[in-house]
Amino acid sequence: MTDTTKPNARPSQGRYRLMVAGRTLLAIFGGYALAAIATAFLSLTLPLDRSEAVASATLASFAIMAGAVIWVFSARTLARAAIGLALPALCLGAGLWLALGSTVQPA
Repeated sequence: MTDTTKPNARPSQGRYRLMVAGRTLLAIFGGYALAAIATAFLSLTLPLDRSEAVASATLASFAIMAGAVIWVFSARTLARAAIGLALPALCLGAGLWLALGSTVQPA
Protein backbone atom coordinates (compact mmCIF):
# COMPACT_ATOMS: atom_id res chain seq x y z
CA MET A 1 0.00 0.00 0.00
CA THR A 2 1.33 3.45 -0.85
CA ASP A 3 1.05 6.53 1.26
CA THR A 4 -1.19 9.09 -0.45
CA THR A 5 -0.25 11.98 1.85
CA LYS A 6 2.89 13.86 1.05
CA PRO A 7 4.54 15.54 4.04
CA ASN A 8 6.58 17.83 1.81
CA ALA A 9 3.92 18.61 -0.76
CA ARG A 10 4.66 21.63 -2.90
CA PRO A 11 2.38 24.63 -2.46
CA SER A 12 0.05 25.67 -5.25
CA GLN A 13 1.41 28.13 -7.77
CA GLY A 14 -0.68 31.02 -6.39
CA ARG A 15 0.49 30.36 -2.83
CA TYR A 16 4.08 30.05 -4.01
CA ARG A 17 3.86 33.43 -5.76
CA LEU A 18 2.48 35.02 -2.60
CA MET A 19 5.34 33.56 -0.56
CA VAL A 20 7.90 34.94 -3.00
CA ALA A 21 6.15 38.32 -3.05
CA GLY A 22 6.17 38.41 0.76
CA ARG A 23 9.87 37.60 0.87
CA THR A 24 10.57 40.23 -1.76
CA LEU A 25 8.70 42.92 0.16
CA LEU A 26 10.40 41.88 3.40
CA ALA A 27 13.80 41.95 1.72
CA ILE A 28 13.21 45.41 0.25
CA PHE A 29 11.61 47.18 3.20
CA GLY A 30 13.04 45.17 6.08
CA GLY A 31 16.52 45.20 4.59
CA TYR A 32 16.31 48.94 4.02
CA ALA A 33 15.13 49.55 7.59
CA LEU A 34 17.90 47.39 9.03
CA ALA A 35 20.53 49.09 6.88
CA ALA A 36 19.25 52.56 7.79
CA ILE A 37 19.26 51.85 11.52
CA ALA A 38 22.72 50.30 11.30
CA THR A 39 24.00 53.30 9.35
CA ALA A 40 22.69 55.74 11.94
CA PHE A 41 24.09 53.67 14.81
CA LEU A 42 27.51 53.23 13.21
CA SER A 43 27.67 56.91 12.25
CA LEU A 44 27.39 57.85 15.91
CA THR A 45 29.52 55.13 17.46
CA LEU A 46 32.49 54.59 15.14
CA PRO A 47 35.61 56.13 16.68
CA LEU A 48 36.45 58.23 13.62
CA ASP A 49 36.00 61.82 12.53
CA ARG A 50 32.33 62.55 11.87
CA SER A 51 32.65 62.59 8.07
CA GLU A 52 34.73 59.39 8.01
CA ALA A 53 32.30 57.64 10.36
CA VAL A 54 29.35 58.58 8.15
CA ALA A 55 31.15 57.44 4.99
CA SER A 56 32.21 54.16 6.58
CA ALA A 57 28.72 53.50 7.94
CA THR A 58 27.19 54.23 4.55
CA LEU A 59 29.57 51.82 2.84
CA ALA A 60 28.79 49.16 5.44
CA SER A 61 25.06 49.64 4.82
CA PHE A 62 25.40 48.15 1.33
CA ALA A 63 26.82 44.94 2.79
CA ILE A 64 24.13 44.92 5.50
CA MET A 65 21.38 45.28 2.90
CA ALA A 66 22.85 42.49 0.78
CA GLY A 67 23.13 40.25 3.84
CA ALA A 68 19.52 40.99 4.76
CA VAL A 69 18.32 40.03 1.28
CA ILE A 70 20.32 36.81 1.37
CA TRP A 71 18.94 36.02 4.83
CA VAL A 72 15.32 36.60 3.81
CA PHE A 73 15.54 34.25 0.84
CA SER A 74 17.53 31.58 2.67
CA ALA A 75 15.37 31.37 5.80
CA ARG A 76 13.07 28.37 6.02
CA THR A 77 9.89 30.37 6.61
CA LEU A 78 8.78 33.94 6.13
CA ALA A 79 8.19 34.30 9.87
CA ARG A 80 11.74 33.20 10.64
CA ALA A 81 13.05 35.65 8.06
CA ALA A 82 11.05 38.48 9.64
CA ILE A 83 12.30 37.61 13.11
CA GLY A 84 15.84 37.41 11.76
CA LEU A 85 15.56 41.01 10.57
CA ALA A 86 13.55 42.33 13.51
CA LEU A 87 15.90 41.19 16.28
CA PRO A 88 19.02 42.94 14.94
CA ALA A 89 16.94 46.00 14.07
CA LEU A 90 15.60 46.17 17.63
CA CYS A 91 19.08 45.76 19.11
CA LEU A 92 20.52 48.43 16.83
CA GLY A 93 17.54 50.67 17.56
CA ALA A 94 18.17 50.34 21.30
CA GLY A 95 21.85 51.08 20.77
CA LEU A 96 20.98 54.08 18.63
CA TRP A 97 18.61 55.36 21.31
CA LEU A 98 21.38 55.06 23.90
CA ALA A 99 23.93 56.68 21.58
CA LEU A 100 21.59 59.56 20.85
CA GLY A 101 20.99 60.07 24.56
CA SER A 102 24.71 60.44 25.17
CA THR A 103 25.29 62.86 22.27
CA VAL A 104 22.50 65.32 23.01
CA GLN A 105 23.96 68.63 24.15
CA PRO A 106 22.14 70.52 26.89
CA ALA A 107 20.72 73.87 25.82
